[in-house]
Amino acid sequence: MATNPSKSEAPSVGEELGETEGRTLSLRSIRSGYITIISTVIILALWELFGSQIDPLFASYPTAVAKAGWKILANGTLVDAFIASIQPFILGFALAIVVGIPIGLLIGRYRILEAAFGVYVTAGYATPLVALVPLFVLWFGLGFKVKVVIIFVLSVFPIIINTWAGVQSVSRTLIEVGTAFVASQYQIMRKIVIPATIPHMMTGLRLGVGRAVIGMVIAEFFTAVGGLGGIITNAGNRFDTATMFVPIIIIMVLGVGLTALVGVLERKAAPWHRSVTGR
Repeated sequence: MATNPSKSEAPSVGEELGETEGRTLSLRSIRSGYITIISTVIILALWELFGSQIDPLFASYPTAVAKAGWKILANGTLVDAFIASIQPFILGFALAIVVGIPIGLLIGRYRILEAAFGVYVTAGYATPLVALVPLFVLWFGLGFKVKVVIIFVLSVFPIIINTWAGVQSVSRTLIEVGTAFVASQYQIMRKIVIPATIPHMMTGLRLGVGRAVIGMVIAEFFTAVGGLGGIITNAGNRFDTATMFVPIIIIMVLGVGLTALVGVLERKAAPWHRSVTGR
């Protein structure tokens, strides 16, 4: 007499749907990657074609930029500049995350804090903070400290505002269910609010990364000329367009790479969000 497979051994409909959906998302990611590579190759080819026909004083092209990049890489200038730029960037952006997320959670969760401090956060986000750089220089000097402050100030407000918006988008029903089960405010925050807010936090980090990269370059333009911003300034003063493009491209790649890293962290921290959005 044949025995039927046990219920636990047979794959459930949910598991099969999950596997199918996972394969679909993987194929979609691979296809998007191929499209990105093809698009990049086409852009570089067009840049090489048309850029080589322009006066080097006004523009450059990929092969010339690669030669200039190899030159300053070989003499150590590029490595020293990158290290000088990335150190204040890491510290400033890390401080923006550590400060911005808790403030956004508190302002979004408690109306009294929103009423007291929400207007200042909105004003800080809307203010052209670059105009305050000379004041920061007076307060913190021209060294490492002022670079950290500029990066922090430029990147913290998008993190706060997106976290704040995420908390306010949490379903009131979920909060009421937690309250009905006599959950404390800490438990509601930790088990309901924060998990539901993670996608918004990650959006804030993406926006904050872009602002932090901009702040890194601005800090080096307005303060002691050094780092990647210093290479841009010095090369521009010498009308060396090819060398000037080297740190610009590195900054672009840094921004894209960090944004992609935030996306990876989001998929790890909130895997359910990808299945809901289909991205």
